[in-house]
Amino acid sequence: MIDLRLLREDPDRVRASQRARGEDVALVDSLLSADERRRSSGVRFDELRAEQKGLGKLIGRAAGDEKAELLKRAEQLKTDVKAADAERDAADTETQELLQRLRDPGHPEVPVGGEEDFVTLETHGTHRDFAAEGFEPRDHLELGQLLGAIDVERGAKVSGSRFYFLTGVGALLELALVNAAIAQATAAGFTPMLTPALVRPQSMAGTGFLGQAAQDVYHLDKDDLYLVGTSEVPLAAYHMDEILDADRLPLRYAGFSPCFRREAGSHGKDTRGIFRVHQFDKVEMFSYVLPEDAQAEHQRLLEWEKQWLTSLELPFRVIDVASADLGSSAARKFDCEAWIPTQGKYRELTSTSDCTEFQSRRLSIRVREDKKVRPLATLNGTLCAVPRTIVAILENHQQADGSVRVPEVLRPFLGGREVLEPVAK
Repeated sequence: MIDLRLLREDPDRVRASQRARGEDVALVDSLLSADERRRSSGVRFDELRAEQKGLGKLIGRAAGDEKAELLKRAEQLKTDVKAADAERDAADTETQELLQRLRDPGHPEVPVGGEEDFVTLETHGTHRDFAAEGFEPRDHLELGQLLGAIDVERGAKVSGSRFYFLTGVGALLELALVNAAIAQATAAGFTPMLTPALVRPQSMAGTGFLGQAAQDVYHLDKDDLYLVGTSEVPLAAYHMDEILDADRLPLRYAGFSPCFRREAGSHGKDTRGIFRVHQFDKVEMFSYVLPEDAQAEHQRLLEWEKQWLTSLELPFRVIDVASADLGSSAARKFDCEAWIPTQGKYRELTSTSDCTEFQSRRLSIRVREDKKVRPLATLNGTLCAVPRTIVAILENHQQADGSVRVPEVLRPFLGGREVLEPVAK
């Protein structure tokens, strides 16, 4: 959630952010009104309680008619205090509910617009000219079947559409990717973490995944637990309700977990293969920093993502995501999109978001510095979303005979294997 002082002092900035995100601008004025009622009712309650306490002392010293009048006033005050308390609680509840609906104000440099209004910041690598090499590229599913690496038919039989098996070298390739990603993150100073896949509602809500993203979340009604769509959720909630000493920051974690997404808004999109699925594994970077260090940390996370994709020898570009395409907790987001030859376009492989103080306020995570306590900033960055990375590797490193060259960074984790060969039928 945002700082209410920002809302009071600069409501136009928050209105502009809502407008740029395509969200309800009137929410800002509703929240300002509720906050004013909350504060005024709180003042009213405090005044009545002070009078009530003072009256108690006077009653003890009074007698006769004076005491009777004071007792009468005391009865009225009792009623008024109860009413003021209820009014204060109602206004506070309304303020908190409205505050939960307000998104993180975007960074001033975020491009305004929707999904297609991003700004390309960098482009890395070159696209292979398959025509010049004398063959038509196969897509990742055909390659995966030739290699005995991907089985979507049995995935659908066992679990339904958008589920899959990774088999043989497919399973080994996932393990190699995960180990190589964790190795890079560990070398960069991240603490490896294996995180829970089920979290409580306060963890999911605190990270901002029960608003706009609720339609994509799996909920277990009987247990009131949520399946995570990213290890960002348990990593953010790891220090929930804690005060961290400033000299411990930055804290950096690299979480590995299964991820579950309904993909409710993606019907008919990417239905072939394993690009858009309901369950996948992912390595996620997560940082806790001082708010004034957040933008620099955001750039560092982006550099680590670029390092990873470069090591996989993939052509990719970096985009500055537009305002209406940001998640509710992100003030700014950079995506790294890899070139997918058979689609003839770039597709998202990694992303990194600066969530400023938005999540820490919701999760009550604070930092102690010079005897003062204040919210800190949180940031996240995907290092390796496994299925999409496999898609990019298979398509970009394929050879005419259906084999796939293994990037050098992965070879130590694949027993030194340099090529994935098609399996005999």
